[in-house]
Amino acid sequence: MKTTLSRFIAIIMLVIPGLAATYGFLLMKDSIYNYIVDSGNDKIVDPSFSWLLFLGGLVLFLLGAFFIGGWVFYRDKKRNYVASRFRTKKPRPAGPIIKRSASTTPTQNNE
Repeated sequence: MKTTLSRFIAIIMLVIPGLAATYGFLLMKDSIYNYIVDSGNDKIVDPSFSWLLFLGGLVLFLLGAFFIGGWVFYRDKKRNYVASRFRTKKPRPAGPIIKRSASTTPTQNNE
């Protein structure tokens, strides 16, 4: 029962940002569409673009998309599905320290 409830909560945590991103996309689409429709209307002399709706939709879309993208990236990183450049670096084991003396370094003979 506990796993069912925790999975349901996890799904809800993904659905809410998905709905926010969808609503943000719709706000951006509607503001662009209304501007294009108003530009074709002869009765409106100076059509105005609704910047507030567009920017609000952009913020909602980006927040939702980044949340879902970050969640997928975190899950894939935990399961080791990401590329090697995104994996956490493991510290190299300390090996034996080799000291080189001055007599073992190669020298050049210019003779």
